[in-house]
Amino acid sequence: MKRRARRRLARPRFGPATKLVLTLVLAVSTLAACGETGRPRHSQAAPSTSAVPTTRPDVPTTREPPMQPSKPVDLRVIPAPVSARSNGVAGFTLEPTARIVTQTGSPEVGRIGRYLAGILRPSTGYDLPVVSGGGTDQAIVLRLDGDPGLGAEGYRLEVSAATVTLQAHGPAGLFHGVQTLRQLLPASVERSGVQRGPWRLPAVRVEDRPRFAWRGAALDVARHFFTVAEVKRYIDLISLYKLNTLHLHLTDDQGWRIAIDGWPRLATHGGSTQVGGGRGGYYTKKDYQSIVGYARDRYVTVVPEVDVPGHVNAALASYPQLNCNGRAPELYTGTHVGFTSLCLRKAVTYRFLDDVLGELAALTPGPYLHIGGDEADTVPEDQYAKFMERVQRMVEAHGKHAIGWQEAAKGTLLDASVVQYWDTRSSPAAVRRAAQQGNKVVMSPASKVYLDMKYDAHTRLGLEWAGHVEVRDAYDWDPGTLLDGVDAGHVLGVEAQLWSETLEGISDAERMAFPRLPGVAEVGWSTASSRDWEGYRHRLAEQAPRWAAMGVSYHRSPQVPWAG
Repeated sequence: MKRRARRRLARPRFGPATKLVLTLVLAVSTLAACGETGRPRHSQAAPSTSAVPTTRPDVPTTREPPMQPSKPVDLRVIPAPVSARSNGVAGFTLEPTARIVTQTGSPEVGRIGRYLAGILRPSTGYDLPVVSGGGTDQAIVLRLDGDPGLGAEGYRLEVSAATVTLQAHGPAGLFHGVQTLRQLLPASVERSGVQRGPWRLPAVRVEDRPRFAWRGAALDVARHFFTVAEVKRYIDLISLYKLNTLHLHLTDDQGWRIAIDGWPRLATHGGSTQVGGGRGGYYTKKDYQSIVGYARDRYVTVVPEVDVPGHVNAALASYPQLNCNGRAPELYTGTHVGFTSLCLRKAVTYRFLDDVLGELAALTPGPYLHIGGDEADTVPEDQYAKFMERVQRMVEAHGKHAIGWQEAAKGTLLDASVVQYWDTRSSPAAVRRAAQQGNKVVMSPASKVYLDMKYDAHTRLGLEWAGHVEVRDAYDWDPGTLLDGVDAGHVLGVEAQLWSETLEGISDAERMAFPRLPGVAEVGWSTASSRDWEGYRHRLAEQAPRWAAMGVSYHRSPQVPWAG
């Protein structure tokens, strides 16, 4: 209970013993404010909590000191949560007797509990059984009974001396809360062998939910092929930062990467090479379903892209009837764009597309299919607009919604179709018009989030056509104010692109994605008012030991004061 301040009538006088006690109390308070190490925490304005309900969830009674008034605390996690406050009590130490308790019969909650145990067991060496119900002392408790105001992806996390309680309204929220909990533990928790503790969590209360629904990362497997294991590795990395969409660029001039039953040469011939030559590769239906299932268990939705009417040399080389002249070109291993197109006047073209989109829709549980639409430089504008409208209707007929690059907005868009803005060199007028007509926009400005752009002139990998994209460029922008006439209400979300012309394997992909990708994740998740470059770059620096423990290749940008 707060005491009312009383007017002081006279200055109190203290004896030597009393002065000594007051000095000790002041010293202890100062150390507590500085954290375990005694170093001052980096100051940061507390995020707004207006969007998230503040009702405290019920927590088990524990044998701990009375709660003190909470105060904002700067958690060193990415993305920054909406609200984080100190509990004013001792933190939680994970002991060998700890358990993970799921207080619901939902199979999804049990799966999330086993996922968390699978992360913690190898490094702690603790058994960490996952049990349904029971006592909560020395337990991490997962509860699917959170306030509906948190939405499908929000969560509450409360850490006390005896119990860690993670509460959400939907399973995705629990999973995202696990990622916050994971980042609050020492970085060595990410190592595969048993490490020395202690495994401590600070006493905090976190309430959190995302700003935007679509928080994506695109991986181009067409220019250079990535194995199933490499794609799953990328899914693990993006889900750590609460990204929820994997956009797989499956087809391009240099390769076709998905098997289609009715058109088998797309994969066996069209997928047989890549940029610079080499073996290429493709995903069988079983491979693709394995990727989709792995992503689903990490609350990541796969959005497959079949890029048409341009970027189709691999398809044209596989089936000559898709060409207007009926002749198949040679397989292509270069990087030039804009020189190919399907033959838009042939009926076989639309039969081909209907088969491909139908098979892909059946394999993909998510609501979207990406139909490309960019850089179709050889197609007249009137023919292009009619083609894109027809393909959107095919997608809708197969029970999905279409998403296309910003060029698609030049024609007629169906009500549920989504536009993806990317080309910062051209006019955004069509994107603006689409947004004002009610179509949602995914923001992927090349000068901000194209992770295949070089960091600077000395970067070994990457391209430069959109300029250099440093860590601050990827972080310090707002999707809700980027384009005049396209405000936050029009924006479905953000997505970072990783094109693979110069990338050969997951190590190259990681070096270009990190450290920029976490910044894009925070742009998509955190409130605009809570984001601050100076505070963020210090939080980002503290991710380095975690990446080292995980074996992640990353670029040590001079903009970041790296830890370790």
